[in-house]
Amino acid sequence: MITLGEYIVAKQNDFPEATGELSLLLSAIRLATKVVNREINKAGLVDIIGTTGIENIQGEVQQKMDLYANDTFKAALEARGEVCGVASEEEEDFITFNGKRSVNSKYVVLMDPLDGSSNIDVNVSVGTIFSIYRRISPLGGPVTLNDFLQPGSRQVAAGYVVYGSSTMLVYTTGHGVHGFTCDPSLGVFYLSHENIQIPEDGQIYSINEGNYLKFPDGVKKYLKFCQEIDSVSNRPYTSRYIGSLVSDFHRNLLKGGIYIYPSTASSPQGKLRLLYECNPMAFLVEQAGGSASDGFNRIMELKPTALHQRVPFFCGSRNMVADVQTMMEKYSS
Repeated sequence: MITLGEYIVAKQNDFPEATGELSLLLSAIRLATKVVNREINKAGLVDIIGTTGIENIQGEVQQKMDLYANDTFKAALEARGEVCGVASEEEEDFITFNGKRSVNSKYVVLMDPLDGSSNIDVNVSVGTIFSIYRRISPLGGPVTLNDFLQPGSRQVAAGYVVYGSSTMLVYTTGHGVHGFTCDPSLGVFYLSHENIQIPEDGQIYSINEGNYLKFPDGVKKYLKFCQEIDSVSNRPYTSRYIGSLVSDFHRNLLKGGIYIYPSTASSPQGKLRLLYECNPMAFLVEQAGGSASDGFNRIMELKPTALHQRVPFFCGSRNMVADVQTMMEKYSS
């Protein structure tokens, strides 16, 4: 059995230009993941569930575990000195690390420390999402906003952790998608899913259908398409929606399907964050043979204009994304 640490080192040896910094950065993420996983498993036994009563920059009430996970990942990333700055869904602005090693480091990290955190109260799967870029500002100086506002096509690595019936860390460095499952008796991640490939076609669609009346016409048409009886394409498809992006994405990645969070009448720009959620998931799904779109354009080609920019999100099996994009283009006003 190959551990996550062994796998990272082995892959590093495949690239003569590798310096080891990215491997150390991923190790810091692995450590933070273990700490957060431990606390999530105590939910209901200690005072970590429920809200803080404070809203974050997104206008969402923060959960206690949101803040705990955010602080844990920041501390782990700063301690290793391989990151010069971090941007988080829970922070209004980006954070600069000023340590002697940090200011000379090549990388910045963008993250959603705890996706779907409100689900902890009812013992439903949650996750962490991360995205890694090379900085474009000069080494030795402070990190800048432009270091974070890079298109997803420039990502060096991305991944997520799903805290569920088992805890899995899934990541890519642009050479396939690999999954590691944590052995709880040892606290070690072992390679369990190498070179994950999402089926080109799927039987699952994941969307909050409670917002149907607010959806664009193209999305409404696609949902009706999913629900029609057609033996050739094995329709109707199955509706599965957990309400945690990581959990829904993970299921569709392994089984085939599409995740949809479109614009609505009340959220015309969409609701998911381009930098913290959409770009890393787009990188992963493309590396696994799928695709990700805002309904009209490839997600990873979008040029970010703000740290907390929101976009519509269609992500999953290649043919399913193509179908919904065709309907979006046909029925857009």
